Amino acid sequence: MRHPPRSGLLAVLGAAVALVGTAVAPVLTASGATPACTVEYSVTSSWDAGFQSSVRITNNQAALSSWSLGFDFGAGQKLTQGWNAKWSQAGTTVTAANESYNGSLGTGASVSAGFIASRSGSNPVPASFKLNGTTCNVDSGSTPTPTPTPSPTVPPAPEAGAPALRVSGNKLVDSGGATRRLLGVNRSGGEFACVQGNGIWDGPVDDASVKAIADWKVNTVRIPLNEECWLGLSNIKPEYAGANYIAAVKDLVAKVKAHGMTPMVELHWSWGLYTGNSAGCSDVHAGCQKPMPDMQYSPAFWTSVANTFKGDQAVVFDLFNEPYPDRATSTAAQAWTCWRDGGTCPGIGYEVAGMQDLIDAVRATGAKNVILAGGLAYSNDLTQWLTYKPTDPAGNLAAAWHIYNFNSCAGESCWNSTLAPVAAQVPLVAGEIGENTCAHSFVDRVMKWFDDRSLSYLGWTWNTWNCATGPSLISGYDGTPTAFGIGLRDHLRAIG
Repeated sequence: MRHPPRSGLLAVLGAAVALVGTAVAPVLTASGATPACTVEYSVTSSWDAGFQSSVRITNNQAALSSWSLGFDFGAGQKLTQGWNAKWSQAGTTVTAANESYNGSLGTGASVSAGFIASRSGSNPVPASFKLNGTTCNVDSGSTPTPTPTPSPTVPPAPEAGAPALRVSGNKLVDSGGATRRLLGVNRSGGEFACVQGNGIWDGPVDDASVKAIADWKVNTVRIPLNEECWLGLSNIKPEYAGANYIAAVKDLVAKVKAHGMTPMVELHWSWGLYTGNSAGCSDVHAGCQKPMPDMQYSPAFWTSVANTFKGDQAVVFDLFNEPYPDRATSTAAQAWTCWRDGGTCPGIGYEVAGMQDLIDAVRATGAKNVILAGGLAYSNDLTQWLTYKPTDPAGNLAAAWHIYNFNSCAGESCWNSTLAPVAAQVPLVAGEIGENTCAHSFVDRVMKWFDDRSLSYLGWTWNTWNCATGPSLISGYDGTPTAFGIGLRDHLRAIG
């Protein structure tokens, strides 16, 4: 989110969707042998006239250069759209063939895809699956005895306090396997006060003020940071830079955890001269939002941050606030390539650090913390996020998305078509939600859509600015809400 003057710079799924229990096709073996292939089939959302499902295919035989999965619908279901594969249906038979970018499937390798289908009644799990003609989920060398359907089990209880987190499929889970939705607020200040020479935070960050956040039934606090302040560069006042700044961030992270909330640290303002389309400032220093992180300092920032918190997987890393290389480049392909790979990007005058560069910097430290990566258009565009998804060797990558009433993708039809496919593959976190109306009717719609799918969201922002220009959730650091903030507060309390 761009900051107000106070900072110194200023319907495919519909409302009836409900997350349902995962239905997984059983693996049948006669003697414990590994099947030639396994398929996990999950119904991730269901509503009166349709449903959304994902399939995860694991190849346990010789490596494949291309693949095709086949199965049959058993109750008249009709495929309507799909992703991460070429989907088709003939009669009751559904086929998913690989895309050009995911055809290689080595021994032990897995690939996931998803689809949306209509239905008019029951929705049984397909009875069997074939990968390139080979029946999956059975020991091909024996005649299997089907495993009885297990009795329903009680979901694992959430871990108390601020849990260590990891990615499991398209969910964030704690160490016991319980799902953790990240529901909370942003605590702005650490990205701008230091570079403006006014301190480290905007407003108090003592225990009482952090407790006031927790009193809203918040379980996550996003903490925007400034790379020049963290690295202690010479243009920052020493009292607000380097070791002093890092100590202040560590102290706030500790307070957030002490109140049972997940800390999310995020690179908000970065170095690099950009004066092109939608430039926030003409300063080379980290004094505003830039279109992309820079190769000169951003990887060093994340190396240091990761080394600081790598022993604590309760801390989540949000790589870069709101990328907008699409405003500088002429094509979507250029913008998404810049986003992932960095380097010399058209329209951007400094060497860019792509999302892959930042992930590599984090993982090189040994940190396994969950990482978030937002898309284009100030993190409001995830249309090609799956296509350009960076590689994370730790398997702990999630997608970040930002939404305000004035964004392009600000309605349910766009959310259904662009967010649902991403959320079916990886955890999806709306790192910023808000509106500049001093009301909450828009974020009420956002929260409803995300609640229906058990997804995560955080309101912008826990600062006492003018809610029409911020927008701001509070009028006092004791937790007194603005007319905008009362919507988030009451909702979190109701579902908490």
